Amino acid sequence: MRIRHWQDIASLLLGVWLVVSPFVLGVAGAATWVTIVLGLFVILFAVEGFVIPSYLEEWGELLLGLALLVAPWTVGYQSVSATVSSVASGILVILFAAWELMTDRDFATWWHDRWHHPVA
Repeated sequence: MRIRHWQDIASLLLGVWLVVSPFVLGVAGAATWVTIVLGLFVILFAVEGFVIPSYLEEWGELLLGLALLVAPWTVGYQSVSATVSSVASGILVILFAAWELMTDRDFATWWHDRWHHPVA
């Protein structure tokens, strides 16, 4: 197991925050479970980035970030602090995933091979 990107560590810590944040912020109801589940998936993808390094887990993290962004309105969070935490965490998850994609050599090679065609 080797850490290739600092963004995986940041995502792991963010996932831990998401799991504990409902208890720290005193959130109840569906917001608690949605936040915990999404946090566990963020942790899972971050750990997957350590164990099987590839650029594919970042796509999953991008989707998780989007889910965190829309969760307060689709689930109906009652707490302002839960909404702020979810939106801020979603933005950070998306930023970390996008940043890692932009700096990953495997993804850059894949992108170049697929989208950069020589001009005839």
